[in-house]
Amino acid sequence: MKPNQNRRLALTGLLVAFVFLLGLTPLGLIPLGFINVTILAVPVIIGTLTLGLGTGLLLGFFFGLVSLMSVLGLSMTPPSLLAGTLLGASPVLAVIMCFAPRLLVPTFTHLTFRGLSASRAKKLALPVSAAVGSLTNTIFYLGMMYLFYRFSALDTTTIVNLILGTAVIAGLSEAAVAALVSPPIYIAIQKSSLQKGIDA
Repeated sequence: MKPNQNRRLALTGLLVAFVFLLGLTPLGLIPLGFINVTILAVPVIIGTLTLGLGTGLLLGFFFGLVSLMSVLGLSMTPPSLLAGTLLGASPVLAVIMCFAPRLLVPTFTHLTFRGLSASRAKKLALPVSAAVGSLTNTIFYLGMMYLFYRFSALDTTTIVNLILGTAVIAGLSEAAVAALVSPPIYIAIQKSSLQKGIDA
């Protein structure tokens, strides 16, 4: 196996480990009772920026898997009550809600980064693409939750304010954290010997 392939595998494995560490322990999820605030998008964003869309999608899949495990009560953090309710009404929709937004995170991160890198706003490419990736997770996850509640004939009147409040408070906070944390980690990886020889 070539050295650059070893480095790619090592970095990918490290990021996957972080996804599971943050997702299955209290380190990455802040439970609010009705829903969980997460910083799990950050390893996915960093993996997408450093290793490309393919690796980002793989990390997004594991993000979705960890989300599903949390909904099933297989993590150290309490499951979201809203997600748990949907799981009881429609397991298929609950699974889709766990995976689809997570796979969109690397997609939107990658597209935003490529677009800004080729524009006059090149200096903003890292923080903006990181924020977009985080907001993608928030918007699509909560949006799907609302739609799937309706599809499952569940009462949506009681959850609208909760979803909107979470979207504004948690969503913006998560995006700010991603925008602040992702660029320096990306730069550090680029400069490290681990990253040498890896082409995204």
